[in-house]
Amino acid sequence: MLKKPVAANRKKFLAKTREQLLETKTKLLGEIDSESRAEREGNKDEGMDTYDLASEERDREINFILSDRERAKLKQIDDALERLDDGAYGVCESCGLEIAEERLEAMPFSRLCRDCQQDQEREAKSQRRFDDERNTYRKIGSTDADDDNA
Repeated sequence: MLKKPVAANRKKFLAKTREQLLETKTKLLGEIDSESRAEREGNKDEGMDTYDLASEERDREINFILSDRERAKLKQIDDALERLDDGAYGVCESCGLEIAEERLEAMPFSRLCRDCQQDQEREAKSQRRFDDERNTYRKIGSTDADDDNA
């Protein structure tokens, strides 16, 4: 008897999540559009000194980095919407268990449950530490003479 209300609540949650993802996507696309329009209008270098041009170039680089992040976020939103359509949204890609609604509310693009995410981060950290130690050992253990004799 408890299954029906739980399933209905999950369905409502997923519908609300879809709405929020679509809202976020629309907002993000609007921001990207207005930024690119402002950049096109602001590309008038007449009367600018070297410092102004350098500052403008730095601003363009920062905007390019930000737009990369925005594109990545759009990709995450599209992936989440696709998982919603496929019925795979909210299911951990590692263990197959449902991802807690609280986690999905905080991170709507989550593909992993909390435990699997922690395991993945722990493994990545361990791998980075191993790589750092290996690179440090190579630097300490090798000399230019070793490289010439090899």
